Amino acid sequence: MKMNQRYHPSQILLHAVIGLLIVLTFAFGKYVAGLPLSPAKFQLISYHKWGGIIVLLLVVVRIVLRLLKGAPPLPATMSPLARLAAHAGHLALYVLMLAVPLSGWLMSSAYGIPVVLFGVLPLPDLIAANPALAEQLGEVHELLNQLLLITVILHVLAALKHHFIDRDGLLQRMSLRR
Repeated sequence: MKMNQRYHPSQILLHAVIGLLIVLTFAFGKYVAGLPLSPAKFQLISYHKWGGIIVLLLVVVRIVLRLLKGAPPLPATMSPLARLAAHAGHLALYVLMLAVPLSGWLMSSAYGIPVVLFGVLPLPDLIAANPALAEQLGEVHELLNQLLLITVILHVLAALKHHFIDRDGLLQRMSLRR
């Protein structure tokens, strides 16, 4: 696996697009959850599901690219503990970016409400309808979202620390500018 000083441009683009979609889908989900039950709410929930499925698909592409293209090395100045934290943080991000949309899809399946991508592509139910399980999956989905939010905030704070305090060039790995 070739190790460059920067991520491949396709990885950088996916990082930005996925990050933006996660923020938008999270915020939209919070907004929709607070609405009263109505046909309009169900339509908005569909849009939220579309965002989640798109994130799921893009994360799978990103994982494949990461396996094919690798990642640039961490700065040599990072301690072994900081390196371990960086790897654990990235692993947590990838796991949560997969788990959050999957838990939503499972919840939708358990409610007996299909996920129909863009209103035209029905996705298979992952499990049989089970309202009691759907309620539990709703709680899991919410918990996973909160964990993802915390992990994303820590990720951003760590990047800013490296840029403004450590000044070690780590943030440049995700820059398209040479």
